[in-house]
Amino acid sequence: MSDPRLQSLHLEGQPRRDQFRAARQAIQAACGSNTLISDPARPPVPDDRLDAPTIAPPDSAVGLAGRFAFYLKDGGNVYPLHLGMNSVGRLPDNDVVIRDECVSRRHCAVVVHTNLVCEVYDVASKNGTLVNGKRIGGPTKIQSGDQLLLCNHKLTFHMTDAAPEPVAAAAG
Repeated sequence: MSDPRLQSLHLEGQPRRDQFRAARQAIQAACGSNTLISDPARPPVPDDRLDAPTIAPPDSAVGLAGRFAFYLKDGGNVYPLHLGMNSVGRLPDNDVVIRDECVSRRHCAVVVHTNLVCEVYDVASKNGTLVNGKRIGGPTKIQSGDQLLLCNHKLTFHMTDAAPEPVAAAAG
């Protein structure tokens, strides 16, 4: 099954398209069945071509990840992230849309795993992705407070305890 957020049709020129496809392959390999099954953009579909079985993640993994909120913050803008792959770029179908001509159409992807490990991948962006001031050359783990720089856009990654849902008081 192909994720529309990981298509390389928008790229001009073979070298960038090959770089994008290599990045796509690395993202898909890193996600694994538990993370992909938790990604709302990728509904569970049995696929005989997958190396690993497509199974639902253990309730404990989803429960653990469900206790946290993941987001990117850019000044006053807050972009919520979900479990699985979150695409970042200027195309309107990205999970995080940055309206800046300097930002690539598909600039990077933030993968949030069910075990709370988070990684950022540059997906063959023209101007690169920096984490805490260093250009990334491959998958890079990120932690709460890390800064992602996409051209002139500084995004801060956050992972916080999700506030528990208020419980309605029983009428008595």
